Amino acid sequence: MSKSIAITGEDILNHLKLSLQIPEVIQGIMSRKIIINAALEAGIKVETQELQKAANTIRLLQGLHTAEETFTWLEKHCLSVDKFEETAYLSLISQKLISHLFSEKVEPYFNQNKWDYVGVVMYEIMLDDPDLAMKLFSAIEKKKISFYEVAHQYIQDQELRRRGGYRGVLYRQDLKPEIAAAVFAARPPQMIKPIITSEGIYLIFVEEILQAELDCQLRSKILLRLFEEWVKQQVKSVEVVNNF
Repeated sequence: MSKSIAITGEDILNHLKLSLQIPEVIQGIMSRKIIINAALEAGIKVETQELQKAANTIRLLQGLHTAEETFTWLEKHCLSVDKFEETAYLSLISQKLISHLFSEKVEPYFNQNKWDYVGVVMYEIMLDDPDLAMKLFSAIEKKKISFYEVAHQYIQDQELRRRGGYRGVLYRQDLKPEIAAAVFAARPPQMIKPIITSEGIYLIFVEEILQAELDCQLRSKILLRLFEEWVKQQVKSVEVVNNF
């Protein structure tokens, strides 16, 4: 015979307090209120068709393809249909507010920070012995062993080892300053001398440097970054009135 446990709103609030999650929750609430108020002040409106499309997008992202799956998901998250529409509404006005506030600021921001968006295609191996790092670097340079072979022998992370140390396309902000300085000074394809950091010694092969280009993907990334910074500043400037 299965047992049941009653959970109240007070239980949930107490759990958030005991698990030290209240500051994070408060920041989320403040962010939501700031976005909604800013959208209202900007005269941003949402049409019924737009709201339905936003709701459909959320369902697709959550893998909800049938009404039954949707209602099961809503129940799991303690959401009514009206509350789900609020979620879709917040998503939609956030997108519209981002465009309203920052669509004209993306290009100037990109031009001022273009250096941050130069990309690098690179492979890396991290070691903890500087002498071994120099020995392997020399062996790779002299073509006694390949970078790929060294990666498969010394990389601990299974997925990274399978990729031969391939890190994909990275940007300056993705790398430690000392690594970024060496990587973006390289003339690819080039193996860089071992870089010593507080975490370990890095062997890096730079395959390609990608010049910054303001494509749709980067535009979206910059828009989101500007918006997140704006929300953080707004949160800092607001005093919280704690009523619980």
